Amino acid sequence: MAAKTVDKEIQHYWPLLRQEEKVSILGVVKSFIQLHHENSERISVRQYNKELEEAMAEIERGEFYMHDEVVKMSKEWTKKNGR
Repeated sequence: MAAKTVDKEIQHYWPLLRQEEKVSILGVVKSFIQLHHENSERISVRQYNKELEEAMAEIERGEFYMHDEVVKMSKEWTKKNGR
């Protein structure tokens, strides 16, 4: 559907909505805009590569957990939280 057609439909239906419906739709629109904004804040390739290098250095120093260790840790967390 063409953008102009969508805009015209929105303009047609908008006055038919109750105030609380308009507020609800406005919240949805704002959440879409926020998602677009968050997704546009990407890091540079240089920053990405720097973070990868730092992570690799941590691994080389032995600063990581194996899968079975993480599973064991998560079971302990759930015990502490009564789950």
